[in-house]
Amino acid sequence: MPTSPATTLGDLVRLRAETAPAKSMVIDPDHRLSYRELDDSTRTLAAALVEAGVGKGSRVGLIMPNAVRWVQIAVAVTRIGAVLVPLSTLLSPRELIAQLDTASVEYLVSVEEFRGHRYIDDLGEFTSTALPALQQVWTPEQLGAFPAPDNARHAADTLSDSVTASDPMAIMFTSGSSGIPKGVVHSHGNALAAVHSGLAARCIDADTRLYLPMPFFWVGGFGSGILSALVAGATLVTEEIPRPETTLRLLERERVTLFRGWPDQAEALAKQAGGIGADLSALRPGSLEALLPLELRSQPGARAKLFGMTESFGPYCGYPADTDMPKSAWGSCGKPFEGMELRIVGEDGLLVPTDTIGEIQLGGPHMFREICGRSRDDLFTADGFYPTGDLGRLDADGFLFYHGRSDDMFKVSGATVYPSEVESALRAIDSIENAFVTNLPGPTGNRVAAAVVCGDPATTTEVLRAAARGLLSSFKVPSVWLLLDTDDTIPRGTTGKVDVRRLRELLATADRPAEPARK
Repeated sequence: MPTSPATTLGDLVRLRAETAPAKSMVIDPDHRLSYRELDDSTRTLAAALVEAGVGKGSRVGLIMPNAVRWVQIAVAVTRIGAVLVPLSTLLSPRELIAQLDTASVEYLVSVEEFRGHRYIDDLGEFTSTALPALQQVWTPEQLGAFPAPDNARHAADTLSDSVTASDPMAIMFTSGSSGIPKGVVHSHGNALAAVHSGLAARCIDADTRLYLPMPFFWVGGFGSGILSALVAGATLVTEEIPRPETTLRLLERERVTLFRGWPDQAEALAKQAGGIGADLSALRPGSLEALLPLELRSQPGARAKLFGMTESFGPYCGYPADTDMPKSAWGSCGKPFEGMELRIVGEDGLLVPTDTIGEIQLGGPHMFREICGRSRDDLFTADGFYPTGDLGRLDADGFLFYHGRSDDMFKVSGATVYPSEVESALRAIDSIENAFVTNLPGPTGNRVAAAVVCGDPATTTEVLRAAARGLLSSFKVPSVWLLLDTDDTIPRGTTGKVDVRRLRELLATADRPAEPARK
């Protein structure tokens, strides 16, 4: 796929409006918007923003669920050079205020209520005290009613023409593995280039009708959804709250060709598709395989696990999702995308040999530009690489194997345990559907602890322990087990990542250690 000549989001929208004006760009259950309508409506909305005081460099927060309107507001904000700050609909009042403050948000567009959260009410008296930068708060309806006179349209067009690839486009929040979420700043150029580099691996092209359940406030929704559709010239299908019956009907109605997102959602949909009678025959390889007929599915581990992070604006490593990797690479994340520099270093900061686990460091033009409140000197090495805190190894052919977080790694009797390695082995046991592993400190040192989802209610820890001994070195076999019916009780943060500290607390309640494993 040739690189688009557009290097800013506004240029990209105008290009798509010229080349495919009538094509649907985004669809939700109640609305659909063509590329021409997206261009026209966001030009008007941009003028209204300018009339209301928003200018180039202004920071505009956005809180609302996935919808056509989310896309319109995001494009209108960024096309005049203002900086979009997508905010999670899951945030507590305290978390919301912290992120607004961290990103120095000046204007906030927020729905009044969603799933029990009342965001504007939550701000209350904090707007003038804890949030000195915040000037105005609007609902999407109020914003849509603002006037867009000719002089504001002219000013908005002038601002749009002044935006360059190096200008900041968005501040995306990520929780990392723990601690206060980070506000990661991405430019138009680095974000669009990062998205383009991963299109082929995600099997997205101009003919794709993509369904993505991930919220737009995450880079997985914004980058892998909205911007992927725009860069490829594809059609995006979305909804506020995915529910099996409504989602299946939406997939059927819109003849969705590509379902990307969460494997567990795909599995839940697959279980109900037959009973509902939904026709999913338009789905093509590259979709999550639970929704594909058996003859189109691959063997476990044969397809790459797309791997990325907010700092790289989504996946930076992968392999065509409809193609088996070489057998030696099964279980890997694929290869780094073009434009991404990746290296593995040891604790001494030096490159490690092939097939040696170390920290993944990233560099290149697709990486983020800064993090709110942090200097680049604090974030990057002297030669321009970002230490991710992720552990991995590269094989001789350049395939990346992920081995968890450096802060999740722990020692048992002096030997190193990587939770991801143990999780992978446990998931290979027939009766285990999912596994979550961490350490539990004790008077004699760390113990390996596992929370596992078992499909067979008759399964016992003794049976699982015996199976694990056939797959793992003795010191890696969990001595603390928690058997679950589903993974709904696994604690997660606002970005969906497992909260390791709370996972330890959960496992501690079920702490019935077996005889300590010997190295």
